[in-house]
Amino acid sequence: MSWTPSGRHLIAGEWIAGTMTFRSEPAHGPAHDFAVGTTELVDRACRAAEAAFTAFSAKTCEQRAIFLEIIAEEIDRRGEAVTLIGTEETGLPEGRLNGERARTTGQLKLFAEHIRKGAHLDARIDAAQPDRQPAPRPEIRLVQRPIGPVAVFGASNFPLAFSTAGGDTAAALAAGCPVVVKGHSAHPGTGEIIAEAIAAAVERTGMPAGVFSLIQGGRRDVGTGLVTHPAIKAVGFTGSLAGGRALFDLCAQRPEPIPFFGELGSVNPMFLLPAATAARAETIGSGWAGSLTLGAGQFCTKPGIAVVVDGPEADRFTGAAKSALEKVAPQTMLTQGIAAAYHDGVERMRASNAVAPVLSVESAGRDAAPNLFETNGSAWLADHSLSEEVFGSLGLVVRVGSPEEMLTLAESFQGQLTATIHMDDADLGLARDLLPILERRAGRLLVNGFPTGVEVVDSMVHGGPYPASTNFGATSVGTMSIRRFLRPVAYQNFPAGLLPQDLRN
Repeated sequence: MSWTPSGRHLIAGEWIAGTMTFRSEPAHGPAHDFAVGTTELVDRACRAAEAAFTAFSAKTCEQRAIFLEIIAEEIDRRGEAVTLIGTEETGLPEGRLNGERARTTGQLKLFAEHIRKGAHLDARIDAAQPDRQPAPRPEIRLVQRPIGPVAVFGASNFPLAFSTAGGDTAAALAAGCPVVVKGHSAHPGTGEIIAEAIAAAVERTGMPAGVFSLIQGGRRDVGTGLVTHPAIKAVGFTGSLAGGRALFDLCAQRPEPIPFFGELGSVNPMFLLPAATAARAETIGSGWAGSLTLGAGQFCTKPGIAVVVDGPEADRFTGAAKSALEKVAPQTMLTQGIAAAYHDGVERMRASNAVAPVLSVESAGRDAAPNLFETNGSAWLADHSLSEEVFGSLGLVVRVGSPEEMLTLAESFQGQLTATIHMDDADLGLARDLLPILERRAGRLLVNGFPTGVEVVDSMVHGGPYPASTNFGATSVGTMSIRRFLRPVAYQNFPAGLLPQDLRN
């Protein structure tokens, strides 16, 4: 399927060009010009979203479910072109893009099935007690209702699953909230073709035009204008700690503060317990190398740190990881900026007196080779910078002197998306000591696995205490993510004809 981006924004069903443009920076293939976003377009999109809210939020769960399924159908209809522009812009291999597209459409279908069941509504009914003494009790009904227009920021590392029609957008639409997306400048063509699919679904299902808009990358004031616009009632964001914290603060400083659901990154520590390390150090080490380098290490769930008790078993583990990493060729990173940040992170590690190189490989430009370093528990605890995320295929082994020091180290971690325990039956006692520490620091806990695969299922949690995310009670993956864009409303003594449709039965 041949497709060329127009370079325009989509505002409430209308494709709009701009007077200023920026040029994409694809990993390969032709570059294209795209209109720069403006605060005027932000205002127009947000006003259209607010105008659409009443009609869209009144749609039945079945109508919204069909809408989500038609979006998935329209994306798959453009599958070949989506993969082509996506691989050109990001450098990701075709198989990865096809898999991510399947994840994106599968998530839309999962959410459709979920809202059909009404599982997101948490409907509750307390019957009236007219004869109660000393005073009668009225009937009270509760249901979750959509909060209003939602702003979504496309992510750099997932051009499909966490961008234009990704998890935040799908969850907001499932909840009954119109969406305004700020596209990521790393993959504007991919964003446009997905917006085209959503626009086709809007037309096919007769949804109000303002239910979706895409504003392409622009100056910083576009993001600022979006999160501070009075029509916006919540924000979904996946990105850096610095950028996310700045937007979070803007949301909190508004005259009407709004929730900012930011996923800001994580080092996702692994803890190798003694019996497991003795039994299968090499297997764990080679598996870790595969997880570290998956997608050039550009997954927010990359397990960047391995904590292991020092000794011969730790040597075996580190040696196996090094051997596996040596076989990994340099990989193309998503953008020049991300690659530059990775190279800087590697240089910081090399310059640190607290760490020693295990595998140090030079790379330049947009390509990045894996690197491996090690340190000890005391040095780790003394240098907070060692706990900061380096986006890319960089791993750090932290050798501790005893299981007790491993527990101390675990307590030093800030909030994480994931934490992993590698254990055997003989490690159960230490694992029991470690578990309550990790429960307070991570949203997803794993045993004998690697966290880079995030299943899109009802039970998934993709979030954690700050700074992994800005709202520890929420998830950005799985059906529970829909709850972020709903709020409970109680209806007391309402006649049936006035109740929301979801509460009438």
